[in-house]
Amino acid sequence: MTFKIPLSVLVVIHTPDLRVLLLERADGPGFWQSVTGSKDTLGESWADTAVREVHEETGLDALAPGHRLTDWGLENEYDIYPAWRHRYAPGVTRNTERLFGLCVPQAHAVCLSAREHTDQVWLPWAEAADKCHSASNAEAILWLPHWARRGAVGVWGVPGAGMMQP
Repeated sequence: MTFKIPLSVLVVIHTPDLRVLLLERADGPGFWQSVTGSKDTLGESWADTAVREVHEETGLDALAPGHRLTDWGLENEYDIYPAWRHRYAPGVTRNTERLFGLCVPQAHAVCLSAREHTDQVWLPWAEAADKCHSASNAEAILWLPHWARRGAVGVWGVPGAGMMQP
């Protein structure tokens, strides 16, 4: 068995008017989240992981013209839910999650990975944050207006409660 690497990305996909895409997990009805996923190898870059996970989970090309993938330069560290620890090597209980934003020109249906997700919804940022199961995912979404006010999604050095800088 190949264990998951406890280094993952969270990619908040959103429109310029801050509508956010949420996906419902196939293995957890009512568990809504942004795109997430672990590195495939220790050598895979954070950005490559984000691009791959966005494509695997939504069919979107994060590097397509008109799309803007931004590394927010922030990381969360959290306990892995006990129900999912079997996916990791014995004794691994913590995960580090790197935050990204992906701005797409408009909200539209995406091609879900049926193995991972059963439904999708685009919501205004505050409603999306309220719907998220994960507190770190909700917090990342709550940062969207901050990034928008600065004119760019992804400004280094802006700490948030529970978030760490690299």
